[in-house]
Amino acid sequence: MHSLFPRAPHGATHAAAPDPRRRLLLSSLALLALAGCGQDAPPLNGMDLSGMPAGDFLLQDTDGRERRLADYRGHPVMLFFGFTQCPDICPTALTRAVEIKSLLGKDAEKLRILFISVDPERDTPEILRAYTQAFDPGFVGLRGTEEQTRAAAQSFKVFYQKVPTGSSYTMDHTALTYVIDAEGKLRIALRHQQTAQECAQDLRTVL
Repeated sequence: MHSLFPRAPHGATHAAAPDPRRRLLLSSLALLALAGCGQDAPPLNGMDLSGMPAGDFLLQDTDGRERRLADYRGHPVMLFFGFTQCPDICPTALTRAVEIKSLLGKDAEKLRILFISVDPERDTPEILRAYTQAFDPGFVGLRGTEEQTRAAAQSFKVFYQKVPTGSSYTMDHTALTYVIDAEGKLRIALRHQQTAQECAQDLRTVL
């Protein structure tokens, strides 16, 4: 089973002592999972976050335009944090997003899919654009300064950290995909383990 914070297989290991920030974020996500779980809530395959405040961000798209979550109001949004050199988690999530769009048919025209880089040091606008558009020309890559990236991640309670790998590094990061409805309300966190069919079923409750 994947962790909420899966790491691409690169041979590096965590220190033995748990990171207190990691424990705090795990606790926060556990509380989020309980939100909106009343008897009348529709059954979901993902985590029901209804009633929880949506996060926000101030980042730039690959054309250099400043973007906030409010810019996508009127459209349901799937939001994922990752990085272009991710060997498995990120390409799997974006490939699944393509499958989800296919399963949703015409309803997918309403959907906006955003990929926020947690590695702005290496993910230049050109690299990020080429990466996201290789999956779907409509996918939007977003990046910012280290401070803007940290603020966006904290806003969505997303964990990420740099992990050295010899002369380079990789990134640990949360593997959830967040779903925000057309009114800008946080609704669902799709688990990395969910199939495209299960995700599409969840999204139909939002579209």
